[in-house]
Amino acid sequence: MQLYNVEASLYKRNGSRIICTACERYCNLQENQSGFCGVRTFKNGILNLDVYNYLFGYNIDPIEKKPVLHMYPGSRILSFGTSGCNFACKYCQNYEMSQRKNVEGEYMTPEQIIREARRLNVDGIAFTYNEPTIFMEFAHDVGILAHKYGLFNTFVTNGYETPESMEMASEFLDAMTIDFKGNGQEKFYNRYISVMHPDLIYNTIKSALDYGIHTEVTDLVIPEIGDDLGDAEKMISKIMEVGGTYMPINFLRYHPDYKLSLPVTPFETLKKHYDLAKSLGMHYVYLGNVPERNYEDTYCPECGSLLIKRHVFDSTVTGLNPDGSCMKCGFKTGILLKPKIIQ
Repeated sequence: MQLYNVEASLYKRNGSRIICTACERYCNLQENQSGFCGVRTFKNGILNLDVYNYLFGYNIDPIEKKPVLHMYPGSRILSFGTSGCNFACKYCQNYEMSQRKNVEGEYMTPEQIIREARRLNVDGIAFTYNEPTIFMEFAHDVGILAHKYGLFNTFVTNGYETPESMEMASEFLDAMTIDFKGNGQEKFYNRYISVMHPDLIYNTIKSALDYGIHTEVTDLVIPEIGDDLGDAEKMISKIMEVGGTYMPINFLRYHPDYKLSLPVTPFETLKKHYDLAKSLGMHYVYLGNVPERNYEDTYCPECGSLLIKRHVFDSTVTGLNPDGSCMKCGFKTGILLKPKIIQ
């Protein structure tokens, strides 16, 4: 595969070395060395983004699959990712692309991606499957072009962005889903993800909100090693501190994959997390990857009316005015509707 020299912009000089500033690892690299992600390489005196223009895979998804539940329900999005990742999750369901430390994929320029998105008549672009922060400059160029054609942009991210990368993201991102793992506990991140400072993720939530980026959070609840309710309470409390009580939070069921073979998360465990978040004051709480009904629907925090009915990845807006307020009581829910729904 022919690779092209595309200089990244998220880095700074450090004598004869460079420091990558895309994620909180701040990899300090010498010539011909790649960062932890495997796709940002210091060569020929610059930091090269090896995966620029290389899509490992892309697909048409409903926005609910990301999951983004409070912005443009019913939207269709073009989702894509590259190889590489700055996390090393032992249970990753996309490990064939995320844990691949070499560049593979189909060559597509930002112009070709947006041309394909318009041909497919989607509403937006999702940077997903692997961690999009590692290809931030590529995402930026795609995202800026997407806005020119009325498409929105969303990240599905592990939340390990730096202030430098968040500043760049603010130029094109409309939404972020920030994924916690194992209730956000440090010992879990250390052992199963090779990440030392998960508390930095809360800085990303605050930064996204400060930039006006629509933000939602998920937590992958992993039985036995990442399902402690005490840890969950600490995580939820910190989310409330930086994001308030109206931020959507979605507890996701774990399925065994890659190097981790624990059983799927019991529904009872997820329900306890749901009840805990509600008891702490979170207004929009959901369960994902489960067949049980009602835990994926949205209700008005003020009067309890059904606002959005969901089944798997299908959404039906039932109780919202065009401005996102509750039809019954007028409560301002903060939910954003697509223009075609508003019309």
